[in-house]
Amino acid sequence: MSVLSVNKNNFESVKNSDKPVLLDFYADWCGPCRMVSPLVDEIAKENPQYLVGKINVDEEPELAQAFGVASIPTLVVMKHGRIFQQVIGARTKSQMLAMLKG
Repeated sequence: MSVLSVNKNNFESVKNSDKPVLLDFYADWCGPCRMVSPLVDEIAKENPQYLVGKINVDEEPELAQAFGVASIPTLVVMKHGRIFQQVIGARTKSQMLAMLKG
């Protein structure tokens, strides 16, 4: 699967997914975000059992505020519509996968 661009219009369907969800809060100007982005893309392509989405904080400030995002990148794992884990800062691919499996 490919990464889903998440916005306020499609967020409810993402939130209510039967699959564990990985959300990457990012901005185009953020250096660490650019390091994380290809890893998030790989996870999406290699793991169809997960729903993977990216949220541009500059374009979706309401979603960023709803999640209390103060620093980026922020990675959020949701399960059954609830936040399961939320971390700030770049993570390795294996760390992100461990968050999803956790």
